[in-house]
Amino acid sequence: MTNVKVDYSVTLKTMRQASAYYSCYNKIIRALQGIPFTPADADRESYIRYANNDKISLQFVLESNGFDDALWMLRCIDNVERDARLYAVWCARQVQHLMTDNRSIAALDAAERYANGQATDDEIDAARTAAIDAAWDAERGAARNAASTAVRAAAWDAASTAAWDAAWAAAWDVAGGAARDAARDSQKDMLILMINGQAPWQV
Repeated sequence: MTNVKVDYSVTLKTMRQASAYYSCYNKIIRALQGIPFTPADADRESYIRYANNDKISLQFVLESNGFDDALWMLRCIDNVERDARLYAVWCARQVQHLMTDNRSIAALDAAERYANGQATDDEIDAARTAAIDAAWDAERGAARNAASTAVRAAAWDAASTAAWDAAWAAAWDVAGGAARDAARDSQKDMLILMINGQAPWQV
């Protein structure tokens, strides 16, 4: 599959069309206006009116709103499916050592092949079902722990179509606070590389 160069930018219109939640959208507006985002802005239940048709880079969203909002914005970008899926798989690979069930790892492999046009819809569906079964088996066999969480978040979601959600979830609960923060920092760094066309699967 040919890697399509993605324009990692959004517009206010595409955000509204994707039903961006109010605080996310309004925080971007305030950043564009160069004024602070207040608690009153956060509590608004409507979009702040602001006339702007210019493209807004995902890097700007990352800096103004933070990592979670930047990940959410991936759904507002055209032709992002391959990059988003491979990004999710990359995030999941960071906790692959916690996966003790081969079905979970097979789901990641299938998701990667699917993103590159090397697996069918039936194959990805089968891998997803197997990953779900592995996650439930892990939960039944032990308390909710790092390994089962990694299996569920990384293998299940990375094999699904919502790859950008998996990217957020993949390493969230794998360890305590310091390790979780390090995982998020790593995800953020890779997101920046992807925005700039420098992720391993883009070069």
